[in-house]
Amino acid sequence: MSLGIPVSILALKGQKINEIQFDEEDNKVIVKSRRDKRRAFIDPLTGLKGRLNRLIRRQVRDIPVFGYPCWIEIELAQVFISKNERRMESCPFLDKGSYFTRRYCRLVSGLCRHMSIDAVSRHLGLRWESVKNIDRDYLQQTLPALEPEELTDLRIIGVDEVARAKGHDYMTVVYDMIKGHLIWVATGRTSEVFSDFLKQLPLDTANNIEAVAMDMGPAYQKSVREYLPHADIVFDRFHVMKNYSNAIKNQRRVEFRKANQESKELMKGCHYLLLKNAEKLTDKQSKKLNRLLEENANMNTLYVLKEQLQALWNNSDKRTMEHHLEQWCDLAEQTNMTYIKSFVRSLRKHKQGICNYAKYHMTSARIEAGNVSIGMIRKRARGIRDTEYFKLKIRQTSVPDNLSMFYVAT
Repeated sequence: MSLGIPVSILALKGQKINEIQFDEEDNKVIVKSRRDKRRAFIDPLTGLKGRLNRLIRRQVRDIPVFGYPCWIEIELAQVFISKNERRMESCPFLDKGSYFTRRYCRLVSGLCRHMSIDAVSRHLGLRWESVKNIDRDYLQQTLPALEPEELTDLRIIGVDEVARAKGHDYMTVVYDMIKGHLIWVATGRTSEVFSDFLKQLPLDTANNIEAVAMDMGPAYQKSVREYLPHADIVFDRFHVMKNYSNAIKNQRRVEFRKANQESKELMKGCHYLLLKNAEKLTDKQSKKLNRLLEENANMNTLYVLKEQLQALWNNSDKRTMEHHLEQWCDLAEQTNMTYIKSFVRSLRKHKQGICNYAKYHMTSARIEAGNVSIGMIRKRARGIRDTEYFKLKIRQTSVPDNLSMFYVAT
């Protein structure tokens, strides 16, 4: 059937729609169009007018129409440049060499933000590799660049490491802790990687950075001391308590080996009760924990020390926090428990960074939230071995979600 549909509705600039068909056998919509003869033949390289060599018809995939897959038959001009040179004209709604419209690529990328590649592949009837390549190319074209030399108004930043998969392709991520934005991501987790970011910062921006939040690994500390000597290093409560939890776990194993059979039965399943905050325990869990603490003096000591250690972060003055930390370390050393004494040595070594919390009252909540988002990406993108694509997906987490706009013609 012949239809007079305005081209602006389907945003097929340079094409004139002749016919719309429904293929009942394959359950798909086919939009047939021809090149608009009023449009000049333009060399895409020079932008100069040329002459027609020949017209080439192609079929490209577009966003679904009323729930049916949609293909568009278009006509593009091959522009005559010289005797031995011809070039295909550019298409406003199609990238060079692509068989998918730009708005279809936006749809695929939008779905990939919330679904696994495999799910998008099955939903749209595309190959796994096609979905991944479409998403990667769209993100490369549309994501704003993360250029350290353009950053301004940084006061407190946070740095951490993430992995594409456990033990594989570690990356360094940097956040603006005030605004909560991801500002940089790069492959590697060495001091050289973070130093590369700091060296690229404008001098005024670097001088205005007051503090850097991080875990207690030495690599990033070295970079800060070299390139931001005026900035404070802040070790977050989360990482300190995580290390203490590891000390409890290891010390519990020692206690378990020394215990008799009855005590071993009591200690089974109590590991997470020791770590969990008291107010979050159920009545049944509280009774079991209290019985363990009554029966085992060392477990009781570990639990009391945990409660006292958590209270350190209630201090609002750095000097007071340092004093209370020293008191805690003295008390913990008297237990003569191997793993606790090792933890005390680490605590004293990092005392300044821990107690800097009292100056800034800053947590790594934004970093941990970002790591959760990255973990979800890792889960949805399982099977990906493309590190650069994974970096793009991480950068995407800092961009507002415009999925509701993916049908708008672009």
